[in-house]
Amino acid sequence: MAAPELRLRAPHPGLVALPWERPLDEWAEPRVAVRDLPVGPSRHLVKFVESDDALWALKELPARVAAREYQVLSRLEAMGLNAVRPAGVVIQSDFDTAILLTRYLDSSWQYRRLFMRLNPDTPKHRARLFDAMATLLVELHRHGVFWGDCSLANTLFVRDGQVLQAFLVDAETSEVHPSLSDGQRTQDIDITVENVAAGLLDVAASLDRHELQPEFLQEAIGLRERYEQLWELLHANPTFGFADRYRVEGTIRKLNDLGFAVDEVSLQPVVSGADELRLHVAVGDRRFHATELRRLAGMEVGEGQARILLGDLHAYRGQLSREAGHDVDLRTAAQLWFIEVATPMMHRAHEAVGRTGSPIQAYCDLLEVRWLLSEQEGRDVGTEKALRALARQAVPEESAAQLLVVEIPTEPFSVLDDRD
Repeated sequence: MAAPELRLRAPHPGLVALPWERPLDEWAEPRVAVRDLPVGPSRHLVKFVESDDALWALKELPARVAAREYQVLSRLEAMGLNAVRPAGVVIQSDFDTAILLTRYLDSSWQYRRLFMRLNPDTPKHRARLFDAMATLLVELHRHGVFWGDCSLANTLFVRDGQVLQAFLVDAETSEVHPSLSDGQRTQDIDITVENVAAGLLDVAASLDRHELQPEFLQEAIGLRERYEQLWELLHANPTFGFADRYRVEGTIRKLNDLGFAVDEVSLQPVVSGADELRLHVAVGDRRFHATELRRLAGMEVGEGQARILLGDLHAYRGQLSREAGHDVDLRTAAQLWFIEVATPMMHRAHEAVGRTGSPIQAYCDLLEVRWLLSEQEGRDVGTEKALRALARQAVPEESAAQLLVVEIPTEPFSVLDDRD
């Protein structure tokens, strides 16, 4: 028997000791700590293994395909894009196969959970999912990545404040280029719309809600518009007169509101000697608010979470300034806010939701629920009432906190029509 060829980026002792000489379908307890997780059907055999205090996803593939996917995922990681992180590839020449090893994406879930656990007649939560998919596709295309098989099944989702973050899971058909042509982008969007439509029709059938099919199809088609609107915003080069250059600030603010940092702004004459200027904005990563919160409070959070927490921080600073009778500088306010407000309230909110998800996300949910309840009653309802509502899951229907039910662990399910 030929020894397998191991290439591990995480050479932990437990990983090295796994039975790489055996086919993946033979891996089982007690020799291997195999864990059942709620994932959908896959073209290939996938198993989850606990080792070295971490959870790993292992996928069996033809050797050439596995090596290529490992390289693509490594490049996506180097570019900081949302994708599962590669941890290694093992070539098993005796079986003409390979095992691709990736890190399990903590707190992630598949689209089935959202559709099976939330009322299908509330499209706002599905809109968050489609926004996340469109944003991921835009980010991949900006970096020259052609996905080739974007679908609901090949995407994982993670809660991030009031929004969702989408992550690429399957890169078997992906390609990385210096840049993509309009034709390549259009082809990738076409594939996405078709795959998502098929996935949504399967969902409608599994729910026995065939009357939802027309609405689901329109939502799938709408992915193209979501993508194109964001792409246009990031790549528009508007023109205006020199006296109207104040409009640059408006463009930057709009990008910052969406979470994008601006690396550089250039204003060039459209025609030599003329007054008209063309604006070009070099857009950076989508971490504007997260970077600001890390600078002020040393917190590592998602972009959506950071936007909510910064709002809370600024409100707290206003309160401090009123009490002190003078302006309190932002960095001082941030340090006090983190110690006196954020840390204790994160723990209280996390306890209120049964320690589901992360403390940071629980606090973001609490802030949103408090605001929505206050809007309903026309007054500030206070933290305690919001905590009770969060604990009872008696939150407003439009609240992103409704997505809390998606994060609650379940028994494994393997096919679409399982209802959890």
